[in-house]
Amino acid sequence: MTPRAAVSQHAASKTATKSKAPAKKVPVNAVAPDDLAPAPVVLVVGGEDLLAERAVAALVRRAREADSELTVESIEAAGYEAGRLAQLASPSLFGGGSVVLVNGVEAANDAFVADAVRYLDDAAPEVCVVLRHSGGQRAKGLLDAARRAGAPEAACLPITKDEEKVDFAVGEFRRLGRRASAQAVRALVDAVGSDLRELAASCTRLAEDAVASGDGRIEADIVEQWFGGRVEVTGFKVADAAVAGRADQALSLLRHALATGADPVPLVAALAAKVRGMAKVSSVGRGRSVDLAAALGMAPWQVDRARRELSGWSEHGLASAITVIAEADTAVKGGGRDPVYAVERAVLSIAHLRGS
Repeated sequence: MTPRAAVSQHAASKTATKSKAPAKKVPVNAVAPDDLAPAPVVLVVGGEDLLAERAVAALVRRAREADSELTVESIEAAGYEAGRLAQLASPSLFGGGSVVLVNGVEAANDAFVADAVRYLDDAAPEVCVVLRHSGGQRAKGLLDAARRAGAPEAACLPITKDEEKVDFAVGEFRRLGRRASAQAVRALVDAVGSDLRELAASCTRLAEDAVASGDGRIEADIVEQWFGGRVEVTGFKVADAAVAGRADQALSLLRHALATGADPVPLVAALAAKVRGMAKVSSVGRGRSVDLAAALGMAPWQVDRARRELSGWSEHGLASAITVIAEADTAVKGGGRDPVYAVERAVLSIAHLRGS
């Protein structure tokens, strides 16, 4: 089967699946975590604690700017006692506003959910109740009720994609008043990108170093001095090297990944995702990245990247790579005796197919 035929089959299957999938809902009152401001009820939703902490800090800072006598109370939703919310949200006899931070709403007991739903109908205007929910279905009815009531919502979802981490790091340097080259940002994400909190701390460290050195710009060599040797090896880096035809580098990265506990199955999956994306873009020919992305179910930057990676690849080479990956996938999922050998063979074969 040629890449074009394989992609057509995949696209038909994906279209059928898409028709059954519900549309993704975007909160009507969504705000960026750093832009969160006080309101009678505020939602901070998502599993990325760093962004959630920043959202709450931004809200409290703005509240204090408006009211120097502001009080801040914090409670846990899991061990909540009935009636406590009404007590905390009651106007003070001495004036002044307050922020009530409710942590762990995803683990809330029934008493809290009931009190919070009732509170939405008569929220105190001088009190800001912040509902911190890190994800899951528990108390979802409460969140939906707060959304319908117009509560602003800061989405603090985990940042997992490399491109999102790059954007986050660029934003961090901008926030710190520093500039970093694209190469420096890429090197930093490769080195410490597995944890957002560590990435943010590393940006701060580099920004402070740039100030101390008297040079405001951060280059890749500075990142290497601080974080050299910490590049995180993932299946996607192995795949990048393989499709670029860098067999030695791909094999070295692969063996390091395996030595540090990576499983052959996701490594093969990363290879498959890479080659499948290239084949999809190859099958549609020319056109604007934005238009092609919509048709292929990809992001525009993924289309642009696949186009660059297609340099040196023929249709025959892509078809052969798809076959190699299918064989490796079968082998690492129990169809072969040695999963490690299967993934090594696939990586080398793909690297050598470039230019064929």
